[in-house]
Amino acid sequence: MDAQKTVMIIEDEPDAAEMFAEMMRVNGFRVLKMFSSAPAIPMITQEKPDVIILDVMMPDISGLEVLRYMRREPDLYSIPVIIVSAKSMPGDIKIGLEAGASMYLTKPVGFLDLKQAVEQVLHKV
Repeated sequence: MDAQKTVMIIEDEPDAAEMFAEMMRVNGFRVLKMFSSAPAIPMITQEKPDVIILDVMMPDISGLEVLRYMRREPDLYSIPVIIVSAKSMPGDIKIGLEAGASMYLTKPVGFLDLKQAVEQVLHKV
């Protein structure tokens, strides 16, 4: 078995963050949780997780800003980011994908959908 992969969850809603974290732990991932996007940026730089599950609507910096920052940084550019957001309009999804998201899922997200999305983006790397 290969080394344990790390998933970082950036989600301001503690219940949702814990639910996503539990989904990932059940699948054997190491999980890092952040409830705010500003401190997530140095943590992403330090940890370089294998995949990030990112909410768009955050209390401090928009998840899209975090994503755009990552796509400008050579060290972080290739980390797959799955946006999981309540913003489900086609325009919102288009903006998320144009900002550099690997995938865009809308809340509520089922266990299988999230698991498949993470596996899919990890196999593209």
